Amino acid sequence: MAKNKYLKGLNEVELRNVCTNLNFPAFHGEQIYRWMYGKNCNELTEMKNIPKNLLSLLQKEYIVDTLKIKNKMKSKIDKTIKYLFETHDKHHIESVSIIDENRHTICLSSQIGCSVDCDFCATGKMGIIRNLKIGEIIDQLIAIKKEANESITNIVFMGMGEPFLNYSNVLNSCRIFCDTKAFNLSYKRITISTSGILPKIEKFILDEEKYKLAISLNAPNNEIRDKIIPINKKWNIEMILKSLKKYKFHKTTPIMFEYVMLKNFNDSPEHAKELAGFFSKNEYKINLIPFNEVGDKYSRSSNDAIDNFSEILNKNAPKLRVLVRWSKGEDIDAACGQLATNNE
Repeated sequence: MAKNKYLKGLNEVELRNVCTNLNFPAFHGEQIYRWMYGKNCNELTEMKNIPKNLLSLLQKEYIVDTLKIKNKMKSKIDKTIKYLFETHDKHHIESVSIIDENRHTICLSSQIGCSVDCDFCATGKMGIIRNLKIGEIIDQLIAIKKEANESITNIVFMGMGEPFLNYSNVLNSCRIFCDTKAFNLSYKRITISTSGILPKIEKFILDEEKYKLAISLNAPNNEIRDKIIPINKKWNIEMILKSLKKYKFHKTTPIMFEYVMLKNFNDSPEHAKELAGFFSKNEYKINLIPFNEVGDKYSRSSNDAIDNFSEILNKNAPKLRVLVRWSKGEDIDAACGQLATNNE
Protein backbone atom coordinates (compact mmCIF):
# COMPACT_ATOMS: atom_id res chain seq x y z
CA MET A 1 0.00 0.00 0.00
CA ALA A 2 1.43 3.39 -1.04
CA LYS A 3 1.99 5.89 1.72
CA ASN A 4 -0.04 9.04 1.23
CA LYS A 5 0.00 10.69 4.65
CA TYR A 6 2.70 13.05 5.85
CA LEU A 7 3.95 12.84 9.44
CA LYS A 8 6.31 15.75 8.84
CA GLY A 9 4.22 18.90 9.07
CA LEU A 10 1.93 17.75 11.89
CA ASN A 11 2.01 19.88 15.03
CA GLU A 12 2.32 18.52 18.57
CA VAL A 13 -1.43 18.24 19.17
CA GLU A 14 -1.93 16.40 15.88
CA LEU A 15 0.91 14.00 16.65
CA ARG A 16 -0.55 13.28 20.07
CA ASN A 17 -3.86 12.45 18.38
CA VAL A 18 -2.10 10.14 15.92
CA CYS A 19 -0.63 8.20 18.82
CA THR A 20 -3.88 7.92 20.79
CA ASN A 21 -5.74 6.84 17.64
CA LEU A 22 -3.22 3.99 17.39
CA ASN A 23 -3.85 3.11 21.05
CA PHE A 24 -0.56 4.47 22.35
CA PRO A 25 -0.06 7.13 25.07
CA ALA A 26 -0.31 10.71 23.82
CA PHE A 27 3.10 11.68 25.24
CA HIS A 28 4.76 9.75 22.42
CA GLY A 29 3.39 12.45 20.10
CA GLU A 30 5.46 15.07 21.89
CA GLN A 31 8.51 12.82 21.66
CA ILE A 32 8.06 12.38 17.92
CA TYR A 33 7.54 16.14 17.58
CA ARG A 34 10.86 16.81 19.32
CA TRP A 35 12.64 14.20 17.21
CA MET A 36 11.41 15.62 13.89
CA TYR A 37 11.76 19.34 14.58
CA GLY A 38 14.14 19.64 17.52
CA LYS A 39 16.63 17.01 16.36
CA ASN A 40 15.89 17.22 12.61
CA CYS A 41 15.24 13.48 12.40
CA ASN A 42 13.98 12.14 9.06
CA GLU A 43 13.98 8.43 9.88
CA LEU A 44 11.51 6.82 12.27
CA THR A 45 14.05 4.13 13.13
CA GLU A 46 16.32 6.82 14.63
CA MET A 47 13.70 7.75 17.27
CA LYS A 48 15.19 5.70 20.09
CA ASN A 49 12.64 6.24 22.88
CA ILE A 50 9.53 5.43 20.81
CA PRO A 51 7.99 1.91 21.09
CA LYS A 52 8.91 -0.27 18.14
CA ASN A 53 5.30 -1.31 17.62
CA LEU A 54 4.27 2.33 17.25
CA LEU A 55 7.15 3.04 14.87
CA SER A 56 6.15 0.03 12.80
CA LEU A 57 2.57 1.27 12.46
CA LEU A 58 3.74 4.77 11.55
CA GLN A 59 6.21 3.37 9.03
CA LYS A 60 3.39 1.66 7.13
CA GLU A 61 1.19 4.74 6.82
CA TYR A 62 3.26 7.90 6.97
CA ILE A 63 5.92 9.73 4.99
CA VAL A 64 8.51 11.46 7.18
CA ASP A 65 11.20 12.60 4.74
CA THR A 66 9.27 14.66 2.17
CA LEU A 67 12.10 16.01 -0.01
CA LYS A 68 15.26 14.74 -1.64
CA ILE A 69 18.22 16.95 -2.61
CA LYS A 70 18.76 16.46 -6.35
CA ASN A 71 21.41 19.09 -6.89
CA LYS A 72 23.13 22.05 -5.29
CA MET A 73 25.05 24.91 -6.85
CA LYS A 74 27.64 27.00 -5.03
CA SER A 75 28.24 30.60 -6.02
CA LYS A 76 31.78 31.60 -6.99
CA ILE A 77 31.22 35.23 -5.97
CA ASP A 78 29.80 34.79 -2.47
CA LYS A 79 28.74 32.10 0.01
CA THR A 80 25.34 31.47 -1.54
CA ILE A 81 24.19 27.89 -2.24
CA LYS A 82 21.11 27.02 -4.27
CA TYR A 83 19.39 23.68 -3.61
CA LEU A 84 17.19 21.75 -6.02
CA PHE A 85 14.72 19.49 -4.20
CA GLU A 86 12.54 16.71 -5.56
CA THR A 87 9.16 16.01 -3.95
CA HIS A 88 7.57 12.57 -3.54
CA ASP A 89 5.40 13.19 -6.61
CA LYS A 90 8.52 13.99 -8.69
CA HIS A 91 8.14 17.77 -8.89
CA HIS A 92 10.95 20.19 -8.12
CA ILE A 93 11.52 23.31 -6.06
CA GLU A 94 14.50 25.52 -5.27
CA SER A 95 15.67 27.01 -1.96
CA VAL A 96 18.66 29.22 -1.21
CA SER A 97 21.16 29.45 1.63
CA ILE A 98 22.58 32.99 1.91
CA ILE A 99 25.45 33.80 4.24
CA ASP A 100 26.38 37.44 4.81
CA GLU A 101 28.82 37.97 7.70
CA ASN A 102 27.03 36.70 10.86
CA ARG A 103 23.65 36.39 9.16
CA HIS A 104 22.59 33.07 7.62
CA THR A 105 19.29 33.42 5.80
CA ILE A 106 17.32 30.59 4.19
CA CYS A 107 15.04 31.60 1.33
CA LEU A 108 12.15 29.13 1.27
CA SER A 109 9.66 28.25 -1.45
CA SER A 110 5.95 27.95 -0.68
CA GLN A 111 4.61 26.62 -4.00
CA ILE A 112 5.74 24.58 -6.99
CA GLY A 113 5.68 27.38 -9.54
CA CYS A 114 3.53 30.47 -9.13
CA SER A 115 0.22 31.75 -10.50
CA VAL A 116 0.76 35.48 -9.91
CA ASP A 117 2.84 35.79 -13.11
CA CYS A 118 4.85 38.91 -12.31
CA ASP A 119 6.37 39.94 -15.62
CA PHE A 120 9.97 40.24 -14.36
CA CYS A 121 10.05 36.98 -12.33
CA ALA A 122 11.31 33.64 -13.66
CA THR A 123 9.14 31.59 -11.30
CA GLY A 124 5.97 33.17 -12.69
CA LYS A 125 6.82 31.85 -16.14
CA MET A 126 6.52 28.28 -14.82
CA GLY A 127 2.83 28.60 -13.99
CA ILE A 128 1.45 26.91 -10.90
CA ILE A 129 1.57 23.17 -10.18
CA ARG A 130 0.51 22.99 -6.53
CA ASN A 131 0.98 24.33 -3.03
CA LEU A 132 3.72 22.85 -0.88
CA LYS A 133 2.64 20.89 2.16
CA ILE A 134 3.71 22.02 5.62
CA GLY A 135 6.23 19.18 5.81
CA GLU A 136 7.75 20.15 2.45
CA ILE A 137 8.22 23.72 3.64
CA ILE A 138 9.84 22.54 6.87
CA ASP A 139 12.05 19.95 5.16
CA GLN A 140 13.71 22.66 3.06
CA LEU A 141 15.02 24.14 6.30
CA ILE A 142 15.95 20.79 7.81
CA ALA A 143 17.88 19.66 4.73
CA ILE A 144 19.89 22.88 4.51
CA LYS A 145 20.44 22.92 8.27
CA LYS A 146 22.00 19.46 8.07
CA GLU A 147 24.31 20.57 5.24
CA ALA A 148 25.36 23.91 6.70
CA ASN A 149 28.26 24.67 9.03
CA GLU A 150 26.76 28.00 10.10
CA SER A 151 23.68 28.26 12.32
CA ILE A 152 20.55 29.51 10.58
CA THR A 153 19.54 32.96 11.83
CA ASN A 154 16.75 34.06 9.46
CA ILE A 155 13.99 32.71 7.22
CA VAL A 156 12.45 34.56 4.30
CA PHE A 157 9.52 33.30 2.23
CA MET A 158 10.81 34.84 -0.96
CA GLY A 159 11.49 31.70 -2.97
CA MET A 160 9.21 30.05 -5.51
CA GLY A 161 5.51 30.81 -5.17
CA GLU A 162 3.18 33.34 -3.55
CA PRO A 163 3.16 32.56 0.20
CA PHE A 164 -0.25 34.15 0.78
CA LEU A 165 -1.82 31.80 -1.77
CA ASN A 166 -0.64 28.98 0.49
CA TYR A 167 -1.45 30.97 3.61
CA SER A 168 -2.42 28.23 6.06
CA ASN A 169 0.54 25.96 5.34
CA VAL A 170 3.02 28.85 5.44
CA LEU A 171 1.72 30.21 8.76
CA ASN A 172 1.54 26.74 10.33
CA SER A 173 5.12 26.03 9.31
CA CYS A 174 6.17 29.34 10.90
CA ARG A 175 4.54 28.31 14.18
CA ILE A 176 6.65 25.16 14.23
CA PHE A 177 9.77 27.16 13.32
CA CYS A 178 9.18 29.39 16.38
CA ASP A 179 8.25 26.65 18.86
CA THR A 180 10.83 26.22 21.64
CA LYS A 181 10.40 22.43 21.37
CA ALA A 182 11.17 22.59 17.67
CA PHE A 183 13.47 25.06 15.87
CA ASN A 184 13.20 27.80 18.50
CA LEU A 185 13.53 30.69 16.02
CA SER A 186 12.25 34.14 16.96
CA TYR A 187 9.23 35.42 15.02
CA LYS A 188 11.35 38.56 14.45
CA ARG A 189 13.61 36.43 12.26
CA ILE A 190 10.90 35.32 9.81
CA THR A 191 9.77 37.45 6.86
CA ILE A 192 6.83 36.57 4.64
CA SER A 193 6.70 38.33 1.27
CA THR A 194 3.52 38.82 -0.76
CA SER A 195 2.80 40.42 -4.11
CA GLY A 196 -0.37 41.88 -2.60
CA ILE A 197 -3.03 39.22 -1.90
CA LEU A 198 -5.32 41.67 -0.11
CA PRO A 199 -7.70 39.25 1.72
CA LYS A 200 -4.72 37.45 3.26
CA ILE A 201 -2.95 40.71 4.12
CA GLU A 202 -6.09 41.73 6.00
CA LYS A 203 -6.27 38.33 7.73
CA PHE A 204 -2.59 38.57 8.68
CA ILE A 205 -3.27 41.97 10.27
CA LEU A 206 -6.54 40.90 11.92
CA ASP A 207 -4.89 37.83 13.45
CA GLU A 208 -2.06 40.05 14.72
CA GLU A 209 0.60 37.74 13.31
CA LYS A 210 4.03 38.81 14.54
CA TYR A 211 6.15 37.70 11.60
CA LYS A 212 7.61 40.42 9.42
CA LEU A 213 5.49 41.32 6.40
CA ALA A 214 7.05 42.34 3.08
CA ILE A 215 5.02 43.61 0.13
CA SER A 216 6.37 43.58 -3.43
CA LEU A 217 5.38 47.03 -4.65
CA ASN A 218 7.74 47.60 -7.59
CA ALA A 219 5.89 50.61 -9.00
CA PRO A 220 4.97 54.18 -8.00
CA ASN A 221 1.48 54.01 -9.53
CA ASN A 222 -1.16 51.56 -10.70
CA GLU A 223 -0.56 52.13 -14.40
CA ILE A 224 3.01 50.85 -14.12
CA ARG A 225 2.19 48.14 -11.58
CA ASP A 226 -0.61 46.75 -13.78
CA LYS A 227 2.00 45.99 -16.45
CA ILE A 228 4.28 43.91 -14.25
CA ILE A 229 2.00 42.52 -11.49
CA PRO A 230 -1.34 41.43 -12.99
CA ILE A 231 -3.14 41.06 -9.63
CA ASN A 232 -2.80 44.83 -9.16
CA LYS A 233 -5.87 45.13 -11.39
CA LYS A 234 -7.79 43.33 -8.64
CA TRP A 235 -6.04 44.70 -5.54
CA ASN A 236 -4.29 47.96 -6.32
CA ILE A 237 -1.77 50.06 -4.43
CA GLU A 238 -4.33 52.28 -2.69
CA MET A 239 -6.31 49.25 -1.48
CA ILE A 240 -3.17 47.68 -0.02
CA LEU A 241 -2.05 50.88 1.71
CA LYS A 242 -5.53 51.39 3.14
CA SER A 243 -5.48 47.91 4.67
CA LEU A 244 -2.10 48.62 6.29
CA LYS A 245 -3.58 51.45 8.34
CA LYS A 246 -5.01 48.72 10.60
CA TYR A 247 -1.55 47.26 11.23
CA LYS A 248 -0.22 47.64 14.76
CA PHE A 249 3.33 48.74 14.21
CA HIS A 250 6.25 47.34 16.20
CA LYS A 251 9.83 48.51 15.88
CA THR A 252 10.91 44.89 15.54
CA THR A 253 8.32 44.00 12.88
CA PRO A 254 7.86 46.97 10.53
CA ILE A 255 6.06 46.73 7.23
CA MET A 256 8.65 46.35 4.49
CA PHE A 257 8.15 47.16 0.83
CA GLU A 258 10.23 45.71 -1.98
CA TYR A 259 10.94 47.68 -5.12
CA VAL A 260 12.75 46.00 -8.02
CA MET A 261 14.66 48.61 -10.01
CA LEU A 262 13.98 48.27 -13.74
CA LYS A 263 15.89 50.49 -16.14
CA ASN A 264 13.80 53.16 -17.90
CA PHE A 265 10.63 51.63 -16.51
CA ASN A 266 10.21 52.50 -12.83
CA ASP A 267 13.50 54.18 -11.87
CA SER A 268 13.22 57.85 -12.88
CA PRO A 269 13.42 60.82 -10.46
CA GLU A 270 9.73 61.46 -11.17
CA HIS A 271 8.92 57.88 -10.14
CA ALA A 272 10.89 58.35 -6.90
CA LYS A 273 9.01 61.55 -6.04
CA GLU A 274 5.68 59.88 -6.79
CA LEU A 275 6.60 56.89 -4.63
CA ALA A 276 7.69 59.14 -1.78
CA GLY A 277 4.18 60.58 -1.69
CA PHE A 278 2.84 57.24 -0.44
CA PHE A 279 5.26 57.17 2.47
CA SER A 280 5.64 60.77 3.62
CA LYS A 281 3.72 60.17 6.87
CA ASN A 282 4.48 56.53 7.67
CA GLU A 283 7.45 54.78 9.24
CA TYR A 284 7.79 52.05 6.66
CA LYS A 285 10.89 50.35 5.36
CA ILE A 286 11.67 49.92 1.66
CA ASN A 287 14.26 47.73 -0.02
CA LEU A 288 15.40 48.89 -3.44
CA ILE A 289 16.40 45.72 -5.28
CA PRO A 290 18.66 45.97 -8.34
CA PHE A 291 17.00 43.76 -10.95
CA ASN A 292 18.49 40.30 -11.47
CA GLU A 293 18.48 39.49 -15.16
CA VAL A 294 15.66 37.20 -16.30
CA GLY A 295 15.19 37.08 -20.07
CA ASP A 296 15.80 40.22 -22.10
CA LYS A 297 12.60 42.26 -21.62
CA TYR A 298 13.93 44.26 -18.66
CA SER A 299 17.37 45.33 -17.55
CA ARG A 300 18.91 46.55 -14.32
CA SER A 301 18.91 50.23 -13.42
CA SER A 302 22.35 51.85 -13.32
CA ASN A 303 24.02 52.31 -9.94
CA ASP A 304 23.72 56.09 -10.36
CA ALA A 305 19.98 55.80 -11.01
CA ILE A 306 19.55 53.60 -7.91
CA ASP A 307 21.56 56.00 -5.73
CA ASN A 308 19.61 59.00 -7.05
CA PHE A 309 16.30 57.19 -6.47
CA SER A 310 17.33 56.44 -2.90
CA GLU A 311 18.36 60.03 -2.22
CA ILE A 312 15.04 61.39 -3.49
CA LEU A 313 13.11 58.98 -1.25
CA ASN A 314 15.19 59.98 1.78
CA LYS A 315 14.66 63.66 1.07
CA ASN A 316 10.92 63.50 0.35
CA ALA A 317 9.88 60.79 2.83
CA PRO A 318 12.07 61.33 5.93
CA LYS A 319 10.21 58.70 8.00
CA LEU A 320 10.87 56.03 5.37
CA ARG A 321 13.88 53.77 5.97
CA VAL A 322 15.51 53.20 2.58
CA LEU A 323 17.93 50.35 1.91
CA VAL A 324 19.50 49.03 -1.29
CA ARG A 325 19.47 45.22 -1.19
CA TRP A 326 22.06 43.72 -3.47
CA SER A 327 21.12 40.11 -4.13
CA LYS A 328 23.44 37.18 -3.58
CA GLY A 329 24.06 34.20 -5.85
CA GLU A 330 23.46 35.90 -9.20
CA ASP A 331 25.99 33.68 -10.96
CA ILE A 332 23.91 30.57 -10.11
CA ASP A 333 20.49 32.14 -10.75
CA ALA A 334 19.77 32.12 -7.02
CA ALA A 335 18.98 35.81 -6.66
CA CYS A 336 15.61 37.47 -6.15
CA GLY A 337 13.22 36.60 -8.99
CA GLN A 338 15.51 34.03 -10.60
CA LEU A 339 14.26 30.77 -9.04
CA ALA A 340 12.69 28.45 -11.60
CA THR A 341 13.22 24.74 -12.09
CA ASN A 342 13.96 23.58 -15.62
CA ASN A 343 12.73 20.13 -14.61
CA GLU A 344 9.05 21.15 -14.68
